[in-house]
Amino acid sequence: MERPMETGTHCGGLAGLVGRAEDLVRRLATPSLVQLALRLALAVPFWRSGVLKWDGFLQLNEIAVTLFTDEFMLHLPGGPYPFPAPMLTAFLAGCGEIVLPVLLVLGLGTRFAALGLLLMTAVVQLTVPEGWPIHLTWAAMALAVMAGGAGRISLDALVSRR
Repeated sequence: MERPMETGTHCGGLAGLVGRAEDLVRRLATPSLVQLALRLALAVPFWRSGVLKWDGFLQLNEIAVTLFTDEFMLHLPGGPYPFPAPMLTAFLAGCGEIVLPVLLVLGLGTRFAALGLLLMTAVVQLTVPEGWPIHLTWAAMALAVMAGGAGRISLDALVSRR
C-alpha cells in the first residue's frame, strides 16, 4: 500500500530548488561579471569588422578603401552623401575597430572606449539605416558600460586600487 504524500512536501521541495537556483544565479551574475560580459559582447562585432580591414600593420586593404570610397554612403537629409576623405575615414575606422575593442576587453579606459564605440555605432547607423535593431543593441551595451564602468574584473579597477 502506498503512503499518501504529505501535503506541501512536493511544493516545498520545488520551492527550495527554485530558491537555490535563484541564489546561484544571484552569485554568478555579479555586477562585475555582467560588465565583463557587456564589454566582450560589444567588443566582438567591432573587432571582427576591424580585422577584415587590414593586410598588415597599419596597411589598409583595398576592400576597406573601396568600401569607404565607392560603397558606403552617409544617409543624412538630402543625401545620401559620400564619406569625406574616404582613405582617412577608412584608416580611422579600422584603427578604432581594433584599438577600442582591445581597451574594452582589458577594461582599460573603459568608459572612453565605450564612448568611442557608441560614436562609431552612430556613424554605422547613418551608413546602414536598416541595421537599426543591431545598432540599437550596440548602443545600449555601450551606454551600459559607460554608466556602470568596467567593474572589478578590469585593468581600470586594478589601476584605481593602486
